[in-house]
Amino acid sequence: MKIEFSPIGYVRSPFKEPSGVPIQTRAGSDIEGSIEILDEYVEGLSDLDGFSHIIVITYFHKSKDYDLLVTPFLDDVKRGVFSTRAPRRPNPIGLHLVRLVSIEGNNLNILDIDMIDGTPVLDIKPYIPQGDERTDARIGWLEGKLQRFLSEYADDRFS
Repeated sequence: MKIEFSPIGYVRSPFKEPSGVPIQTRAGSDIEGSIEILDEYVEGLSDLDGFSHIIVITYFHKSKDYDLLVTPFLDDVKRGVFSTRAPRRPNPIGLHLVRLVSIEGNNLNILDIDMIDGTPVLDIKPYIPQGDERTDARIGWLEGKLQRFLSEYADDRFS
């Protein structure tokens, strides 16, 4: 089975390379960026301006190859790639929760960016806390490491 996607837009970011990017959107707090939506998809932005946060699904276009065991940013032990948020994955898809500041035509102004400039955007969904938040979630090997998780920036290990 072959699965194909086409971008609906592209990220505009102060980050030009993966190294130095916040490893999560919370670590990128208040960092400004934008998403330029292609003209044929602008109508789909109707009513999105009522949401404070959006989930952005991206394609990690600079990710080359992958390993099933990786040493994540917050650990020195190799972990299964599916237990991490490492960008080098069998299907290099990113998931980002960002603050939506405003929509101007085809441009979404966002905050809390953890994406590099030119990243293709595959989809956008509204963030709905009542549907997305889980208070009973376990966090596996990340237990005790959350302070770093919310402030860590990427090095070049996945470049």
